[in-house]
Amino acid sequence: MNARAELHALDDLWFQISGTICNLTCHHCFISCSPTNRSFDLIPLEDVLRTLETSRRLGVKEYYFTGGEPFIHPAMVEILEHTLELGPATVLTNGTLLKRLVIARLARAETASIYSLELRVSIDGYSPETNDAIRGKGTFARAMAGVRLLLEHGFLPIVTVAQTWEDDRAEEVFHGFVELLRGEGYERPRIKIIPTLRLGAEVERSRGYYASERITEDMLEDFDESQLICTHSRMVTNRGVYVCPILIDNPAARMGDDLDDALGAYPLDQSACYTCYVGGAVCSNVCAGGFRVS
Repeated sequence: MNARAELHALDDLWFQISGTICNLTCHHCFISCSPTNRSFDLIPLEDVLRTLETSRRLGVKEYYFTGGEPFIHPAMVEILEHTLELGPATVLTNGTLLKRLVIARLARAETASIYSLELRVSIDGYSPETNDAIRGKGTFARAMAGVRLLLEHGFLPIVTVAQTWEDDRAEEVFHGFVELLRGEGYERPRIKIIPTLRLGAEVERSRGYYASERITEDMLEDFDESQLICTHSRMVTNRGVYVCPILIDNPAARMGDDLDDALGAYPLDQSACYTCYVGGAVCSNVCAGGFRVS
């Protein structure tokens, strides 16, 4: 029998703010974002503001913005300024479009708020050779330039690394990132290593999910369900609200037109749910086995 996950509380709210539109075409992207993928489009500013107001009523405690690349959205800074009036915010970015004036304005917005603003920068190798093979030529240098800008303006970016290597290289890769970031003056770098999601472009790069990689009802006995992101989050897109950030390419994961329609239980019948079960709520800032601070 398929397991089901109840939404215990809508603590975290995600926005697929730039849809599937990205300036990069990464070989492991689980929703195959690219400059030409318009499966999901940018969420208009007025829709974001309306949803933020609804989220206040529903008791949301934290906000996440992803894409695509969020900083493609022309109103991204304004959106974050409004969000910081309500709660802490995190942006998941590839770091290649960060500009000094934008980061300076974001630093002022965070200083003016009682809430924190986190920037998560995706870099998948600690050298140009290892990163650019996954994310595209020249992306390592551009992402590291973004990290330097964030450090200059007082941010402590979380460098997010998708595990595209064998398990026996985990310590080598982690310490490679530590050395890289300390070389930039980031004395206690924040590094989040996450598993790849075997969907989208990752299927072609490596493999899809095995038939055995599924959650069954008995697996949830004595399991901490807070490790499943769908028990405390929902994802807002320009095409409605989905159960989580991972499954927006799956029509069955669409829960309704707005937040009030999306508060019910969800059957854990997708293989990607297994990744959350094994690795914790991989999308959030802190998850089991995923977030390490040197």
